[in-house]
Amino acid sequence: MTKVDEILDFIKKENVKYVDIQFVDVPGYLQHVTVSVKELDEKAFEEGLGKLDGSSIKGFKAIYESDMVLVPDPDTFALVPFYKYKTIRFLANIYEAFGGGRFSKDPRYIAERAEEYLKKQGFDVSYWGPEVEFFIFDSVKIVPNPISARDSWGGTGYIVESKEAIWNSGSNVYPIRFKEGYFPAPPVDTLQDIRSEACEILEKYFNIRVEAHHHEVATAGQGEIDIRFDSLKRTADNVVTLKFVLKNVASKHNMIATFMPKPIYGDNASGMHTHVSLWKDGKNTFYDASDEYAELSQIGRYFIGGLMEHARSLSAIVSPTTNSYKRLVPGYEAPVYIAWSKRNRSAFIRVPVYFKKSEKAERTKRIEYRPVDPSCNPYYAFAAILAAGLDGIKRKIDPGDPIDENIYLMTPEKRRQLGIKELPGTLKEAIEELLSDNEYLKPIFPKELIETWIELKMDEYLENNKRPTPYEFYLYLDI
Repeated sequence: MTKVDEILDFIKKENVKYVDIQFVDVPGYLQHVTVSVKELDEKAFEEGLGKLDGSSIKGFKAIYESDMVLVPDPDTFALVPFYKYKTIRFLANIYEAFGGGRFSKDPRYIAERAEEYLKKQGFDVSYWGPEVEFFIFDSVKIVPNPISARDSWGGTGYIVESKEAIWNSGSNVYPIRFKEGYFPAPPVDTLQDIRSEACEILEKYFNIRVEAHHHEVATAGQGEIDIRFDSLKRTADNVVTLKFVLKNVASKHNMIATFMPKPIYGDNASGMHTHVSLWKDGKNTFYDASDEYAELSQIGRYFIGGLMEHARSLSAIVSPTTNSYKRLVPGYEAPVYIAWSKRNRSAFIRVPVYFKKSEKAERTKRIEYRPVDPSCNPYYAFAAILAAGLDGIKRKIDPGDPIDENIYLMTPEKRRQLGIKELPGTLKEAIEELLSDNEYLKPIFPKELIETWIELKMDEYLENNKRPTPYEFYLYLDI
C-alpha cells in the first residue's frame, strides 16, 4: 500500500471531513485553504488543486497571472487535533498554472534546490537543528487599533500583559526579574504545561521529535522548544509546524504566542540559533579528531569562513524584520560581532564542544549560527546559510583565528585590531549589503526571488521608519 493509499484509507476509517492545504508565503507567514475531503483523491496528489489566487499572496504574482496550483505533499500528512471538525493537513508544493512547473519563489522549492545544490558540491545531506525561542503573553493590546497599516492616525501604542512580568501587579504569581528567567522551576515558570502540551501535539500528531523545552532568559513568558535535527527541508517544515501548533495551543488557553524577535524593551529577545553539519558517505565532514582546538575539520572552518564573508548580506534573510535589529544589540546575549569561537556566546558562530574524541563527539559536531531569529522564513534562511557556507568551502575562505574572550567587553580599538566587524544595525543596512553581495545565493535563489525579497523588505523598512514611535514622544515632545 502506498503512502497515498494509506492516507485515503485513514480518511474513510476516521470519517475525516476536511483537508487543510497549507503553504508559506515569501515573508514566511503560514497560509491555508480548507477543502472538502471529497476533493482529495489520487489525482489530487499528482495534478494538485487549482485553489490559489497568487496575486493575493504577498510576493507571489501580479493580478494578470494569478492562477496557481497547490499539490499536497503526502509526507506532511497529519491529523490536526485542535480543529472542531475532523481535519487533516498537508504542506503543499506550489506550481504554476497550465502545466508551468514549480513556482520559482515557493519556499519549499528553494529548500529542495538547496539540497540539490549540496549534492552537486559533493555532499550527501545537511542536518539542521534550530532552537526556537518565543514569548507567550496573556494579552497584547494595540491602542488605538489602526484602520490600515498605511493610514495616518493620531498616535498608537501597545500594552503587553503577562502574569510573570516584573511590571505585573495584583497576581498570585512570582514575578520574573529582567534577565532572570532562565530555567526557573514552577510555580515561577507558569508555562510548563502549555509548552508540554504543544510538544505532545508535535510528537503525537505531527511526528516531530522534541528534545527539550524550557523557560528562557526574559521575563513575561519567554520560552524555547528544541526540535530534533533533520534534513534542510524537513527541518524548515518542522519549524513552520511548531509555530502553527504553539500559536493554537496558546490561543486555546486565551493567551498569545509570538515569534516577534524583540517584543520587550530592556530584556533578552527571541532568537533561533541554528545548528548545521554536512555529511558524506555516512560521515560528519565537520569532524576532525586531530584538531586540538574544537575537533573541527578544515571543511568546517571553510564553511565558517563563508558565513563570515557573507554575514552582513545574510542578515537580510536570517534577521529579516525591522524588529530583528532591536534584538541585535550588545548586552542581551544576541550576536553582534562577526567572529567565531568554540564556547563563546558573544561570537556570532559557536562550535559546541560538549564531548571529546568519541563516537558521540563525531556524531554531534556542528556549527551553531546564532544571528537567525524566528521571524525568518526558515526555508529561505536555511538555504541562504547553506549557500554562504558552501561558497566558503568552494573558495576555501579562511575564517581567521577564533576569539575566546567576551567581545562585548572589548574596546572598539581592540576589536579593530583583531579585525572584528559588526552585523548590520538596521534592516535597511542589511538590504543594502544584500544588493551588493548576492552572487553566492544565485545557485539556489532565482534572480526574481532576490529582487522580490529586497523590494518587500525595503518597503517594510520605509513604512516602519515613517511612523512616530512612543519613545520619540518621550524624547522630543518638549523640545
